[in-house]
Amino acid sequence: MAGLEDLTERTGARQVWEVAALVRAVADTLAQRFAVVSVRGEIGGFTRAASGHCYFTLKDAEGAASLRCAMFRRAAALMASPPQEGDAVELRGRLAVYEPRGELQFIVESLQRAGAGALYERFLRLKAELEAEGLFDAARKRPLPGYPRRVGIVTSLGAAVLRDVATALARRAPQVELLVYPSPVQGADAPAQLAAAIALASRRAEVDTLLVCRGGGSLEDLWAFNEAVVVRAIAACSVPVISGVGHETDVTLADFAADLRAPTPTAAAELAAPPRDELLADLQSLADGLWRGLHRRLDADAQRLDRAALRLARPGHALAARQARLALLAGRLRAAVARRLTECAERERRLATRWLQAGARGRERQQQRLSLAATRLEGLDPQRVLARGYARLVDAGGAPLSSVSQLSVGAEFAAMLADGRVEASVTAVQPAALPAG
Repeated sequence: MAGLEDLTERTGARQVWEVAALVRAVADTLAQRFAVVSVRGEIGGFTRAASGHCYFTLKDAEGAASLRCAMFRRAAALMASPPQEGDAVELRGRLAVYEPRGELQFIVESLQRAGAGALYERFLRLKAELEAEGLFDAARKRPLPGYPRRVGIVTSLGAAVLRDVATALARRAPQVELLVYPSPVQGADAPAQLAAAIALASRRAEVDTLLVCRGGGSLEDLWAFNEAVVVRAIAACSVPVISGVGHETDVTLADFAADLRAPTPTAAAELAAPPRDELLADLQSLADGLWRGLHRRLDADAQRLDRAALRLARPGHALAARQARLALLAGRLRAAVARRLTECAERERRLATRWLQAGARGRERQQQRLSLAATRLEGLDPQRVLARGYARLVDAGGAPLSSVSQLSVGAEFAAMLADGRVEASVTAVQPAALPAG
């Protein structure tokens, strides 16, 4: 029954809507009628939620009408910088109804500052061009010197920025000298003169850090710091550069080329030099450490001196200890000499014994070899062979005969026997028959 009561009731030709259904129907009608529209007005009450979504009111110039706007995180991430109060902008998006409150709102898909669209497009083109040249690479960023003695600033002499930076340095780091390289920061001549001032500071190399600063303003006011000549001068500078251009929400191409970007000129001065109080505190801490180390060293040396003094106070003890050590060493030396002499005598005795034994063994071996040689020689004596009944034949000239071919019938020869010599002549020669073979 309750479900029936929630349905749309009709009484004759009159239609009665539920609130949610009516709001939804209006939202659908707006979505169909105003799918994608562009609207121009002034920003008011701009806020960014923790979720990244942005909410603000768009008003006409006279303030006669206003429109609630919501820009979700995806679209908000495309903005170069958040708009300021009163900025004239051109929005592109769609109309919708916020159903919980039944409020009309504009869902923003893109935000462009009115009259600055072409300039912003030029900004993006220059950024892409200079980024392709490598001028924005993180690898070429240089660290700032920890203890600068002199800081330079490129800005206008009549700007409040110069006074703010000088005041910040005088308050924070009065030991640091400020050197000004004057240049206009706005206008047609500003880019060339800014680049010339930066190049002059680079050429002189008389400062440890260079600040490039000016106050806040519109995109047109800050445009000199987007020109390629200024960006290239910053990238080519021989000393580290801090960019402090505009307010925290302002972004220029000089910020990308600088070694460090500061949200404001005053912040740039604070980043350029550490506070004097901190430096003095560090020096005091180092001095305290040196004094502690010196006292520890003095205490240790004093203790060493006391121990040395105690030893010097009793020289007799030291002398007695030295004499006792000398006596001990002398005793060891005498014992070592006696032991060495004994060892040498024993070694000589052993060598003599071994020499005598070796001589006897050598003579015995020689005698045995001599006996063996005599026996062999005796066995080879020709007389012993002749004594066994053999004879040795020689021809008339005394040459030994060993073959019948050396003799002929009638030839004279001699036979040598064990007990004499026999002269004979050949009556017949008969060679021995050769074996068959």
